Amino acid sequence: MALMSLSWCLSAALVLLYGSSWPQVHSALAPENEVPLRPTTWLPEGKITSITLPKGRTRRLYFTLKKKAPAMSLTVSPCDSPIEWSLAARTLKDKPLKSLQWSTKKSTPEVWWRGPGTEEKIHSFAGNAVDTYSGLSYPHASIYILRLRSKQQNTRATVYLHEGLGPSGTFPLLPADPRVHTLGVGMTSVTLSWAPSASVTSFPHTQKSYDYCVLVNSQRNYPSLCAARESMRKEIDQKQEKKERMRRVTVWPILKEWWWQQWDTFPEPQSPASSLTDEFADLQCVCQGTESVCTVSELLPDTQYYFDVFVMDRLNGTSMAYKGTFARTHEEARPAITTLREGELRWVTFHDRGSNSEQFFSFRPRGWQQSGLLTLQSCHGGEKVKVTVSSKGQVLTSQAVGGDLAHIWLQGSPSYLIHLEREGTPTGQISSATDLGLPGGLMASVKMQTSSAYHRRGVPSLPSTLQIKSFNRLRGCNSVTLAWMGTEERSLYCVYRRKLGSHEADAGGVSALTAPCLGPESRSDTERVLCKYFQELNPRRAVTTAVIGGLEPGMAYVFDVYLMRRWGIPIKYASKMVKTRKEC
Repeated sequence: MALMSLSWCLSAALVLLYGSSWPQVHSALAPENEVPLRPTTWLPEGKITSITLPKGRTRRLYFTLKKKAPAMSLTVSPCDSPIEWSLAARTLKDKPLKSLQWSTKKSTPEVWWRGPGTEEKIHSFAGNAVDTYSGLSYPHASIYILRLRSKQQNTRATVYLHEGLGPSGTFPLLPADPRVHTLGVGMTSVTLSWAPSASVTSFPHTQKSYDYCVLVNSQRNYPSLCAARESMRKEIDQKQEKKERMRRVTVWPILKEWWWQQWDTFPEPQSPASSLTDEFADLQCVCQGTESVCTVSELLPDTQYYFDVFVMDRLNGTSMAYKGTFARTHEEARPAITTLREGELRWVTFHDRGSNSEQFFSFRPRGWQQSGLLTLQSCHGGEKVKVTVSSKGQVLTSQAVGGDLAHIWLQGSPSYLIHLEREGTPTGQISSATDLGLPGGLMASVKMQTSSAYHRRGVPSLPSTLQIKSFNRLRGCNSVTLAWMGTEERSLYCVYRRKLGSHEADAGGVSALTAPCLGPESRSDTERVLCKYFQELNPRRAVTTAVIGGLEPGMAYVFDVYLMRRWGIPIKYASKMVKTRKEC
């Protein structure tokens, strides 16, 4: 035991003694400004090499050529960020001294770097596009140095070295005009075309090694397939991160969901052959194959899209990018919107018999209250029209309008969009619609009026009934007495009369009744009998009467009463046919 302790002490003393002398030996043999260099990376010939480029750091790759190699080509493919790269040939004047004792183990390129010699810059490039240098070899070059640097962000790049004349055959060939052309642009589709690649046209169709892949996105054009993949990966990561945030909110996650997530985390084993075949399996190509024309469909209207075409070599796992293009799809055909003037009375007609037709109107009420009244009435009893009022894309109200007068109160918005849509016509209503005598055989007609309400706070009151009553006891040879219900608001009532012929009277007066939408503006002044104001605060007692004189004995008359209002369409009461007495 004592012997072991003695040996440990002796070893520690030797370490302290000789350890203090190591720095002096290192400083005596090593140069004064020696900086330990990074590990050397040799670039193999005929193999695609992937390089990771940290931001702001220069990566160096070294290679030499065979003595009989007359030329070379070097292809550098950036991924998703612009890079700077340069190629230089270094020629050493003398071989490095093998007898020189180095302080640390040095690699061969590092020893050559410290030796005396000259360096000549051959080629340089900056950007995110695939660049290839092709040229003769330098017979006196001892070593070639490839420098790569990324200034913006961490990225990746691939490098391929080929010795000899002519193309390597590893990358697909691009045509002389590598641009993607736009043949046609529609509302939801875009048709593209491009010059075919010689790799696709010259290769036998039986061996499907080359094909095209068309990608579409709404952000930008991609200079390479690697950049497109990186963008897709980032988009997937953002979606997964969003799902993770939502999952953290849930205190007790569902066991079933957790189980399937754990099951999906175990990757399925793949053979080396299948991994090479599925090199491009994760791409979402909208068009794929050997055709040089593609129609991209299912796009959104009035949206700008970017289109990229890549020719892929599935055998070598390489690709080349055409010069992408962009196009903006056409916007949707916006319906014509008619502006309604203050207090304007408008007839809305629908000519379409086969399907639903629609019309759009806009109204801007006056005054700071931004209040208005929309009055509608369908002119056919069996025909209904759906009216939808919206403002700033938000639907305020929607209802079906029939033969009864409809009031819609507008409040709180500076402007309103009114959408009228014709609903289906019942089977038995076509003949009745034709009997009303609308011009041009129209299938539907709506009467509409909009007006601003400066001091009103709601929809005006309506009579409890729109029926006109005639008194048989008060019916004479030259006069009749009529009665109708009024409202508690002070309003003007006008009475119109129309004499019927013998044939209309014998038919019962059904065809002679005035159409529901026929207002006082369409009546002759000679038909107007009287106009009177009436108001009754008690709705149950709001009954007014009028004696109509100047009639002929034994004749049939049709009487119409209109409630004239300051806002909205005049309300028409149901027509009443009365026949005067022949003898009195």
